[in-house]
Amino acid sequence: MAPTQPAIRLWNTRSRAKTALEPTVQPGRVGMYLCGPTVYDRAHLGNARPAVVFDVLARLLRHVYRPANVTYVRNITDVDDKIIARAQALREAGDGRPLEAVVGRLTAETIGWYHQDMGALGVLPPDAEPRATDFVPKMVAMIARLIDAGHAYAAEGHVLFSVASYPGYGALSGRSVEDMIAGARVEVAPYKRDPMDFVLWKPSDAEQPGWDSPWGRGRPGWHIECSAMSHALLGPSFDIHGGGLDLMFPHHENEIAQSRCACPEGDFARIWLHNEMLQVDGRKMSKSLGNFFTVRDLLDSGVPGEVIRFVFLSTHYRKPMDWTAEKAREAETVLRKWRALTAGIEPAASAAPAVIDALSDDLNTAGAIAALHGLAEAGDRAGLKASAGLIGLLEDRMGAWAVDPAIDAGADRRIAGLVAERLRAREARDFARADAIRDRLAAAGVVLKDGPGGTEWEIGPGFDAARLRDAG
Repeated sequence: MAPTQPAIRLWNTRSRAKTALEPTVQPGRVGMYLCGPTVYDRAHLGNARPAVVFDVLARLLRHVYRPANVTYVRNITDVDDKIIARAQALREAGDGRPLEAVVGRLTAETIGWYHQDMGALGVLPPDAEPRATDFVPKMVAMIARLIDAGHAYAAEGHVLFSVASYPGYGALSGRSVEDMIAGARVEVAPYKRDPMDFVLWKPSDAEQPGWDSPWGRGRPGWHIECSAMSHALLGPSFDIHGGGLDLMFPHHENEIAQSRCACPEGDFARIWLHNEMLQVDGRKMSKSLGNFFTVRDLLDSGVPGEVIRFVFLSTHYRKPMDWTAEKAREAETVLRKWRALTAGIEPAASAAPAVIDALSDDLNTAGAIAALHGLAEAGDRAGLKASAGLIGLLEDRMGAWAVDPAIDAGADRRIAGLVAERLRAREARDFARADAIRDRLAAAGVVLKDGPGGTEWEIGPGFDAARLRDAG
């Protein structure tokens, strides 16, 4: 089915230009692949950003093309050297089980954490969530095709991709092979024909997770996992591939090389989207700076998941996002106000055109939030609820955090109504009436903040809901 909404245009990293999304593999149907988590520890804020960004894109695609016509795949990497290293550390700390058993429990526990934490941020499940360990036979088959086509070679129990065999290598990142060697940590190994060649298969010792293959017992390299899983679920050509900017090289560059060489009949991904990195108080998040924290750290400290999501979406995905406590406080104030305005309101049949237009223009979530402010100021409560829902805000399942036992929804609606009445009085130049409303709200413990964008309010100390009855 052809879309009935404005055409979606997305910044294609590969072409370095906005590209109209025109599904041609299966007309009217969209396939999207996102590189998901490597499951060995809690997701930190940087891990969460792509999950939230591409959740919004998936919601937009489902809105435009209908859910049945969208296949959103987000993988799980559950076999990787980092996972094995963490499992070995757990054994050294006293876990006496075999290493493979420790790996199995670690990955299962971490997947559960990831689902809980992303769910707390309003991230909906993807249409498919393949685990790498379920697709190893397909990885082995893809590696064998690469060897047969002269793009890979076996050496000392390893199989490596020959970068020199693919002339298009570097097109995504826009760098030459020489630049990539100079700017990256290239593993030097005697079995490599070229320093840039990368591992498709590596040997496993007796304790490590491993699978039988024509090259001996071993496990797949990270890059081949995504190529095999995307091919199995979306085919040799699909519409959108996403991930963090840090994955562009080498991971995505390697995916393209493998996939195009193993399946020359396909185009692999047509549009590449990369979200920028996350900072904390203007600095790169790192443990050495003491500003590293996980999503669970924030949730456990009392920051609601919906607030985290709002802060994320307030910055365009292609710009660095700066997390600050002040932004979180501002987001909470706005969300409380919007939830008060829409409490008990049925959403409109569709999101407002201004919100859809913003999202269709390279997923401009900051523009969409600006449009939501406009709906709130205009008093369009049904439109606000439907439009916020399109980006995963004001959903009923996310709202428990905003319920203050000392302030019922009726009081919130009364405050919002009085603030709107005060605005109308000021516009009518009935300043005596406006001042009377302000004074009564202050007496009830409601703090008003007038600014260029309108009036914001929040509950102050000593709030007394009963005094609102006298504020009219």
